[in-house]
Amino acid sequence: MTEILAQNCCRESEANFVILLATAAGMWWGFLWVPSILKSKGDVMNKALKIAGVGLVIVSATAVMLLIQQRRKGVSLQGLTTPAMAASPTASGLPRLVDLGADKCIPCKKMAPILEEMKEQYKGRLDVVFIDVWKNPNAGAEYGIKLIPTQIFFDAAGKELFRHEGFFSKEDILAKWKEFGVDLSDAASQTPAFERLSPAKTDERPKDTICYMCDGSIAPKSLVTVQTEKGPVRLCSPHCYFIMYSCLTEDKTGFEKKVTVTDWTTGKPVALTEAAFLCGQDETTGRPWIKAFAAKDAALAERATAGGNVLALEALQQKEVSHRCGFCDRACYPQDAAEVIVEGGMHTWGCCSHCALGVAARTGKDIEVREKDRLTKQPIVVKTFEGKVASLEPKTAVAWFGQRQKPDGTWASAGCFHQGFFTNADNLKKWVEQNPCETGRLIPISQALADKMRLSPEQIKKACKIGECVPK
Repeated sequence: MTEILAQNCCRESEANFVILLATAAGMWWGFLWVPSILKSKGDVMNKALKIAGVGLVIVSATAVMLLIQQRRKGVSLQGLTTPAMAASPTASGLPRLVDLGADKCIPCKKMAPILEEMKEQYKGRLDVVFIDVWKNPNAGAEYGIKLIPTQIFFDAAGKELFRHEGFFSKEDILAKWKEFGVDLSDAASQTPAFERLSPAKTDERPKDTICYMCDGSIAPKSLVTVQTEKGPVRLCSPHCYFIMYSCLTEDKTGFEKKVTVTDWTTGKPVALTEAAFLCGQDETTGRPWIKAFAAKDAALAERATAGGNVLALEALQQKEVSHRCGFCDRACYPQDAAEVIVEGGMHTWGCCSHCALGVAARTGKDIEVREKDRLTKQPIVVKTFEGKVASLEPKTAVAWFGQRQKPDGTWASAGCFHQGFFTNADNLKKWVEQNPCETGRLIPISQALADKMRLSPEQIKKACKIGECVPK
């Protein structure tokens, strides 16, 4: 409890306010209980002891709050903690960034890796100073701060240019310095520019062999067809059908009657509602697979050699839509998705890397995204704070924003199946080379997050939804 309270007391006056509030609450509690004690049955000694107990609770609560205020201590930030310094010119004649915070304040802890990185990256170009105001109590008054963390920007002559209260991302800090004519960008720190706006190769596959959802090739034995007023919509697998089903905004009553699957044994179409399904998992990846059959006996015969479980449609559908994207609510397999941990401990998924970032926009909370490089499967971890990237591992990680040009010449997202994260720009370029039909551009992951955070609640509600099935 002490740790939680200490982490949340980020204003200098806030601790005093909490003490006052606790004392007032104790006095009010005493005001309510003392009369009842006096009216209760029992001898005078027992009543006196009860009243003394009430007083002890009030005094103890006040003492605990005072102790919290006086014992705000933690692990120091090595290499950054500096005694309080006046806003005077630096000996090196460099612009200076001073961050006043504390090592147990939550937003201050989010700032720590940013300050450490900037201190090293811009050595000789920018002085980066951290002052712990709980260990240097006079610094708060010296710099005139009211909230921690506070970042103060000084020019090389020691003149204050700007100050900001609260968490400040690296991108925002660099942008603010640039406003003052201090451009800290260099070839090593800039995200490499890369885009491909025209396919390197024409997709020569017949349109009826391309999946409506994922653009993958349709194998004859796993074809699923949805009949619509505008023609048949063809999908590469039952899983892509359930993804599409989860995205529909139209009335889905009786929708399954429009659907046929393909018998795995004969290759002939079978009504979805009459089929039996054999389901299993890949031994290496754990990713589910589904085979459809016209008869349960055929499914049981296949199970004897392939393994798995035979399921009816209702059980299969419940299983397929049980995992949903935390941003767009689309059905997904965890093996294909990014893991998202939301502030407070809730775990969910992002059906693609960009939708994973969108969970921060939908929930309004800080998140941690655990994704894999689309080329090498190496782990990538993104942590956000107040809608900004607080940390990125590895720091070289970038995003691919898959886009397609519309008939009117404007560009739009190519969809969730065409997005991804990569540990570095080289991996992204290799992946693009291996996928000659992909079009889009490389963007910083911070930009991908910012794009999601700009969405309105109405836009988030409509994300990745399908109003009506239309053949491609």
